Amino acid sequence: MSRRECKVCNEAASKYKCPSCLIPYCSLVCFKKHKEIPCVKLVSPEVKTNEDSQLLVERPYLVDEPNEVLQMLQLESIASSSEIRDALKDQDLQELINKIDQSPDAENELEKAMGIEAFSIFTDKILSAISR
Repeated sequence: MSRRECKVCNEAASKYKCPSCLIPYCSLVCFKKHKEIPCVKLVSPEVKTNEDSQLLVERPYLVDEPNEVLQMLQLESIASSSEIRDALKDQDLQELINKIDQSPDAENELEKAMGIEAFSIFTDKILSAISR
């Protein structure tokens, strides 16, 4: 496995990628330094397709409270949770998540999904993982 180097400091091994341009960086310091100069999103189509050739409309991520945005450690905790990974093997749960993600009214779909026991249990696992 080759070591990817941080493209900001060119010293340390990169652990992360910029969400916009995918440049590898090693730390929050390098990320902030990288963001001083606006980067360009590699692929920025208004509409993209998935394997099923369904149209997906990109929508902005609107956050009322900045403290509602998950930190990198919280995201890593979710990704490394075996409970969450096992839950995501369920085909019905995958389809439900895709339906929410692909919906033009995702917030409404999310509200409906919260009434489904399997989805509610899944979200509880996520909340548990990020509160540790």
